[in-house]
Amino acid sequence: MTAKLIHGYEVVIGFETHTQLATQSKIFSRAPTAFGAEPNTQACAVDLALPGTLPVMNREAVACAIKLGLALGSHIAPVSIFARKNYFYPDLPKGYQISQFEIPVVQGGEVEFFLGDEKKTVRLVRAHLEEDAGKSLHEDFIGQSGIDLNRAGTPLLEIVTEPDMRSSEEAVAYAKELHKIVTWIGICDGNMQEGSFRCDANVSVRKPGAELGTRREIKNLNSFKFMQQAIDYEIRWQIEQIEDGHAIQQATVLFDPDTGETRAMRTKEDAADYRYFPDPDLPPLHISEQWVQEEQAQMAELPRTMAARFVADYGLPEYDATTLTQSKAMAAYFEAVAKACSQPKLASNWIMGEVSRRLNMAETGIEQAPVTATQLAALIGRIADGTISNNAAKQVFDALWTGESNDVDAVIESKGLKQMNDSGALEKIIDEVIAANPDNVAQFRAGKDKAFNALVGQAMKASKGKANPQQVNDLLRAKLAG
Repeated sequence: MTAKLIHGYEVVIGFETHTQLATQSKIFSRAPTAFGAEPNTQACAVDLALPGTLPVMNREAVACAIKLGLALGSHIAPVSIFARKNYFYPDLPKGYQISQFEIPVVQGGEVEFFLGDEKKTVRLVRAHLEEDAGKSLHEDFIGQSGIDLNRAGTPLLEIVTEPDMRSSEEAVAYAKELHKIVTWIGICDGNMQEGSFRCDANVSVRKPGAELGTRREIKNLNSFKFMQQAIDYEIRWQIEQIEDGHAIQQATVLFDPDTGETRAMRTKEDAADYRYFPDPDLPPLHISEQWVQEEQAQMAELPRTMAARFVADYGLPEYDATTLTQSKAMAAYFEAVAKACSQPKLASNWIMGEVSRRLNMAETGIEQAPVTATQLAALIGRIADGTISNNAAKQVFDALWTGESNDVDAVIESKGLKQMNDSGALEKIIDEVIAANPDNVAQFRAGKDKAFNALVGQAMKASKGKANPQQVNDLLRAKLAG
């Protein structure tokens, strides 16, 4: 599909995502990684690279990298190298960051997702292990800054894409899919407010067919809402600059949610500026095929594998299957409903429709849904066997959701929602409707379908909504044809 142009320009976006790994200790030391501790209480001598200390690789951090590679179909390097990335910030006590450069642990792979009903694929360049820096604190100090080194040495996996995305909507959809994957496989808690999942968006614009434009990197986007706002603003700003005859300068920028604008933080460095060289204190990282196989054997069913199974086993459209595997909890809820009612497509429709709508309104997850999978299956069963109509089912669902009752059949009885399945009584109603509406009957026989719908409406009204709509249609057509 051709990329949507904005004022004649094509947008090009690539992502770098810093995923904090769910380990108990730091990547090269035994210092803890718990969030919210008092400043400077979780940084040890190794994290600060004090004289006489040596880093030791955290095996669990490597296991997390292997799991990501397996989840994304990447090549897991049997040998990878750690390097020193040199730069000087107050919150980087070593004066360098231990990262990977020439040979990263995870190479290639891809992330697939839906944008609307269109399937998209974003290719990955790499994912490399590295340590986090500390944090500079400016708000609580007048005329000076504080330094909290608790995050120094926290294990990160930086996931880098090709510049494959062409809109802010696509970029956000990619970020949400990646977030789902890293939390699904258990390598990251995904808490964006705490900085566990931070995205940097590299944004540039160009005329169709032209060389890639100069990119500006929007740093530390920690909410999907701000991510879209920041990218949209940056796109508009770059196009306006180019249209006004100004060249784009490569830079790192920050997004200010209060103003909705990006502002330059510094000119953007290239790899050469960091003077990478192999870390002399860390030997090459060796990952055996046996280790990879062990991690593979322990991994839960991946979302894309589960979605393919939902298509094969339950006959769902691919879009439904992908939507239902947005979280393990939603997937489990769907399977429980589908197995109990033997109506997988109806189950999918209800979960993607009414259940999701209610959850969004309540701003809660499916784990807190007041309607259990068993209750929803019972409700769907009553729709499937013709006991109630779809409209009546929504009334039953509302009673279940609000806690009015926890029994589907009891709600149907108490509210008198059973469909009229007595064909004799229904025939009598239809005869009366035909007799009372000669004009509509004549119009229908003259070929006007709207007149038929009017007659159906009259029949449903006469039955107080309890008639089976399909039965009304069939009987009415048979009588009008007679």
